[in-house]
Order: sequence, then C-alpha cells, then structure tokens
Amino acid sequence: MPRILLAEDDDSLRGFLVRALERAGYEVEACADGDAAAAALDRDWDLLLTDIVMPGLDGIEVARQAAARQPGLRIMFITGFAAVALAANEAAVPGAKVLSKPIHLREIVAEVERMLVAA
Repeated sequence: MPRILLAEDDDSLRGFLVRALERAGYEVEACADGDAAAAALDRDWDLLLTDIVMPGLDGIEVARQAAARQPGLRIMFITGFAAVALAANEAAVPGAKVLSKPIHLREIVAEVERMLVAA
C-alpha cells in the first residue's frame, strides 16, 4: 500500500484529505505543521503532500529536507496562496506538483494517483 506523508495545518482539510486518501487505498500519516512533518521524514514515504504556508517549517523547507533524505520521493504542494504557489514551483524540488486551493478532494486524489503511477 503506498504511503503518504500529509502536512496540512487546517484541521478540517487535513481530516477530509486523510479520509479521501485512505478510501482511495493509501496509508496516510497526517501532521498539523511542518515541524511534525520533518520529524516523520525518518520513515520511508511514497509521496509528500504538503501545504506551503503553515506553522513551524514551511512546506517548501519540508520538501527540501524530504528530497535530500529520500531522493526520488514524489512531492505535491497544495496552497491557497497563488503567488506562493508560483514561486514554490520554481524554488522547490524538481518534479514537484503545485495545486492551488480551493481544489476538490477528487482532484487531489486523482493527482496523487497520477504521481504515484508515474513513479
């Protein structure tokens, strides 16, 4: 079963994402901030799904640390800040996908599936 590390500070969205991804057949560990996500990077993951703007480390820094520890890890950003999303697409790790909020849960699950199939 593919394993996803989810970092999202919005409690409601985090809960919705966990349920949608678990129903789609993924194992998900959810973190409420970047510091908790960085601490979870010592385990193997198939995908990092992270918000960009959140307490503690931001999603871009979590992604950089994740890519350094696990080369080839798939990384997807979700953010409500369009300008940040555009900058993240250039500044983040190569091959990272950026999705702008609002986005439907089905779209996120479909993008996750596309990224993991491409792996």
